[in-house]
Amino acid sequence: MDFETLSLWADEELKALVKVLPADIQDAAKTVAVSFEEKPGQGAYDDQLDGDELGLFEGPSAMDEAGPDELPRIRLFLTNLWEWVGEEEHDFRDEVGTTFLHELGHYLGWDEDEVADRGLE
Repeated sequence: MDFETLSLWADEELKALVKVLPADIQDAAKTVAVSFEEKPGQGAYDDQLDGDELGLFEGPSAMDEAGPDELPRIRLFLTNLWEWVGEEEHDFRDEVGTTFLHELGHYLGWDEDEVADRGLE
C-alpha cells in the first residue's frame, strides 16, 4: 500500500477519534503534534530504536513545563502499522487509533502500566 493512502486513512481515523474523546482528552490531543512517517529513521534518536515500533511519543508530557524548543509530538509509523495488522484496512484504522491513544497516554504522563490498565497496549 502506498504511503499517501495510508496517511489519508490515518488522518481520517484520528479526526473521527478525537471527536469522540472526553473534552479534557480532546484538548490534550489537539495540543500535541502528530506526524505520519513510513518507519523510524527520521528522528534525532531513531538509531536507538528497533525499527519495528508502531508509534512514539517525544517531548515533555502535559505534566511537565515545556521550554519553547520542546514541543510534544506523536510519531506514527504507518508502514509498520500496515504490516503489523496484515495489510488490512479496517484493522489498520483500528490500530492507528489504538497506537495514537497509547502515545497520547504517555503525553498525559501515564507510564506503560497505566497505559496498559486502560487497554491501550
